Amino acid sequence: MKSGIIPVDREVRFDAHEIIVSKTDVKGILTYANRVFMRVANFSERQLLGKQHNVIRHPDMPRGAFRLLWKTLGEGREWFGFVKNITADGAYYWVFANVTPDHSDGRLIGYYSVRRQAPTGAIREIEPLYREMCAIEARAGAKDAPDASIAWLTRQLEARSTSYEAFVLDCYKRHLKNGE
Repeated sequence: MKSGIIPVDREVRFDAHEIIVSKTDVKGILTYANRVFMRVANFSERQLLGKQHNVIRHPDMPRGAFRLLWKTLGEGREWFGFVKNITADGAYYWVFANVTPDHSDGRLIGYYSVRRQAPTGAIREIEPLYREMCAIEARAGAKDAPDASIAWLTRQLEARSTSYEAFVLDCYKRHLKNGE
């Protein structure tokens, strides 16, 4: 794994009222991390600031999900999605993320991300999709991996007459309302 962190099968959860907040520059370099982020991810401010945001990327996350995120942001739109992150000691935590372009004087200066604890029921829905995307990426090879997994996910969601954004927003709201 790129970061050198060895994943362990231990989930970290945080309270529903807590919010993880971070900011990056246009290249994804962390410029701000709130205390909740540092506590949950088990990284110090010094270990985070100035580093790529993907320092917390868990190997169970398909590259296609991040390709979709960057495509959406590149269109100037905010992105919503479920993300499995890794902590400094190899544990994992799931979030429901909202990443928004950050502008100053009409110029893109970076991105602002707000993350909440992902509902357990939503994780049960997204995990098999991400697992299949990772399998597709492994078979496709590094160059074609993200596009191959996005194509598969798009077909799955079109069969449900929905988009990724609509699917994740509905999934989050539905499971939050049901308390799962």
